[in-house]
Amino acid sequence: MIRPATLADLPALRDLEQELFGPDAWSEELIRQEIDGLGRRFVVADDLSGYAVTMTAGDIVDLLRIGVRPDARRTGLASRLLDELLVDTEGASRMLLEVSVTNAPALGFYVARQFSVIDVRPHYYRDGSEALVMCRWLPGAAREHTATAHD
Repeated sequence: MIRPATLADLPALRDLEQELFGPDAWSEELIRQEIDGLGRRFVVADDLSGYAVTMTAGDIVDLLRIGVRPDARRTGLASRLLDELLVDTEGASRMLLEVSVTNAPALGFYVARQFSVIDVRPHYYRDGSEALVMCRWLPGAAREHTATAHD
């Protein structure tokens, strides 16, 4: 089951973040800020084997992080986390994210979930690799655009 993260999850999330992202891991304080932050949604698997975080500003939902413990990958957990974050995006027209060009599994995951590349950020990551900026239009956006176009 997917649920909102709480401050009680902080130690486990810090450890998982460190395991998954090493030198690029968020600090415990940053994780705390993401759990409590304005416009943030931070969801976790009940067993804390994965988590995902978004930040909403205006009509854009920015997917900040999806992390899944290696032994829980390829079980559909990342999809369930993303699906949870796609619920209740009222007022937002699109979801954006950045992903490294070197992360083929993540790229495949996002393309399979209707994200497309809209921009490239050169030398974005610590290792010098590019980030692909990807976008997924949200369900309400198409209806609003169609209604405006026909008015």
